[in-house]
Amino acid sequence: MSGSSENLKPTTLYALNLFDLADNDLYRRYSRRSAEAVGKYGGKVVALGKLAGVEGDAGTPPRAAMILVQWPSREAFDAFLEDPEHRDLHPLREGGTRNYLWWLYDRLEDLRPLFEGA
Repeated sequence: MSGSSENLKPTTLYALNLFDLADNDLYRRYSRRSAEAVGKYGGKVVALGKLAGVEGDAGTPPRAAMILVQWPSREAFDAFLEDPEHRDLHPLREGGTRNYLWWLYDRLEDLRPLFEGA
């Protein structure tokens, strides 16, 4: 590791949430509070989506809903998860959804890092 300031700069993180709604109102209750909780740590919902179709073999069964949240850093995302004020919030998300996938992605300026070492 070179120790340059570039290596120390926080990396924007994207949290891709894919899920189906459960047959209850827990996610509706979660959604009423989540924007403020996410914003407390600099997170911002950048996209919402409803499944419009599947092209090709997805490999994983599709989910009905998609939410993409941008975080200023992994530390901000972790702080959101660990905030004791949100202890009752996260169970609403967990209980209000089924088949939840939560994938985290570092922001890239271009695709070159994906090809390194390939």
